[in-house]
Amino acid sequence: MKAIISGGGTGGHIFPALAIANAIKDRYPESDILFIGAIGKMEMEKVPAAGYPIEGLPIVGLQRKLTLKNLALPFKLIKSQLKAKKLIKQFNPDIVIGVGGYASAPTLKMATKLGYSTILQEQNSYPGLTNKMLAQKATKICVAYDGLERFFPKEKIVFTGNPVRKSIEYINSSKEESYEYFNLNSSKKTILSVGGSLGAYTINEAITNNINFFKDNDIQLIWQTGKGYYQIAVDAVKRANAEENIKVFEFISFMDKAYTIADCIISRAGAIAISELCLVGKPTILIPSPNVSEDHQTKNAMALVNKGAAIMVADKDANTTLIATLTELINDKTKQETLSQACRAMGVRDAANKIVNEIETIIKTKIKNSLVK
Repeated sequence: MKAIISGGGTGGHIFPALAIANAIKDRYPESDILFIGAIGKMEMEKVPAAGYPIEGLPIVGLQRKLTLKNLALPFKLIKSQLKAKKLIKQFNPDIVIGVGGYASAPTLKMATKLGYSTILQEQNSYPGLTNKMLAQKATKICVAYDGLERFFPKEKIVFTGNPVRKSIEYINSSKEESYEYFNLNSSKKTILSVGGSLGAYTINEAITNNINFFKDNDIQLIWQTGKGYYQIAVDAVKRANAEENIKVFEFISFMDKAYTIADCIISRAGAIAISELCLVGKPTILIPSPNVSEDHQTKNAMALVNKGAAIMVADKDANTTLIATLTELINDKTKQETLSQACRAMGVRDAANKIVNEIETIIKTKIKNSLVK
């Protein structure tokens, strides 16, 4: 099997892409997989680190504010489409998979234009404009939420769930080794705060302004800040003399260990984060990012809130209400258990393998049709 996987920009696109690639490799060890990403984005580092080749396109996103950078966008789009076309023709894949992110648009557009079969992997409960456009010519669309026939052709939709890292889908880290890894005390309550792979300024700011809460109440915090806020957080913890209770990370490589010992979790509401949280089943406070297209993180969060599976705090209210909400949750064991049960009930396992099943069906159908002809 030869497959191209395109997309990236954040962990929310990269992790499912790698999960799909790994599932293909597990089933077809001799398969050939090529990634196509965006130059300068996270995938250009993370994909080779996972052992896969990647080519970069010069594609960039549209800036929301007025800037001269937007003038270059049409030229970069054309250049990206031409490069994607060349890469696809050279590689000649059996399937092209788009996981979202800047690179997926020119890659999937050129793939369908050249007559290749394509799969869209839509992670969110409310799809962005790019996937809505690509959906019309996609062969199949793999989704993780119900009700997406509002946006996509119903006959193309397959419910698979979102692919997540295998280390989180089937966590086998012991509590003992996880506490030891983070140098934390197993007798104390532990909170995990994650703002996505790139961090989240609002969550980071709310925690910085309340560092003494964790210190005074002897509550432990595993804090993933993202690259931009890491040093600010380290300095703030040092000034408060709270290093014993608060462990700061730019990026947590072993998230399975963090999930294992977290009593409660504070998180953005990216689609993959939510898919992981539903498998982990820990009581969670979601703070959706307002800086995403179609406000899809709020819609993702509400899918859980409406089923009693999470608590939501609006981004604008995080500074004033996050710690009060957390305090209430920490002290209410019944609420914690209710949230956990409802959250676990929404978890979907084996999504990557379900997507590989769809790839197989598409390829077999194409072979069958060509033999008939």
